[in-house]
Amino acid sequence: MIRNRDKKRGFSLIELLIVIAIILIIAAIAIPKLTQARKAAYEMAAIRSLHTINTTQIQYFSTYGRYAQSLNELGPPPGSGAASPAAADLIPEGLAIGLQSGYVFTMVGTPAGYSINADPQAESTGTRHFYTDHSNVIRQNFGQPASEADPAIQ
Repeated sequence: MIRNRDKKRGFSLIELLIVIAIILIIAAIAIPKLTQARKAAYEMAAIRSLHTINTTQIQYFSTYGRYAQSLNELGPPPGSGAASPAAADLIPEGLAIGLQSGYVFTMVGTPAGYSINADPQAESTGTRHFYTDHSNVIRQNFGQPASEADPAIQ
């Protein structure tokens, strides 16, 4: 009778292997969903950053009478200097450098306006490429850099 009690106190090797197999199956199902959620979060952060740049361009235009020609002009001044047309201190330093939330931001300024592209740094940070300009409409393209000819985000 004592032997039967000893057998019932622990789990058998097969029971442990079954539990481990179930955990691995659940992980195999969950990991792709987490990757998709992370990618969607990076893409939404890029869209928010484009909205921020569009808003700060309007602020910059109302203050200095022209659009900024580069992201550095919208960014913080070096050191603890005062805001100026060369560094208006309207966006964070990471965005002024052109890297934010897994995306690379490139801005081209002209006397009449500006255009901005946001492209994923890697496949894991997004599959959509974004474009916006002084019209404040954000456009998207899957797989290649977006342009003004691509559809707007609804």
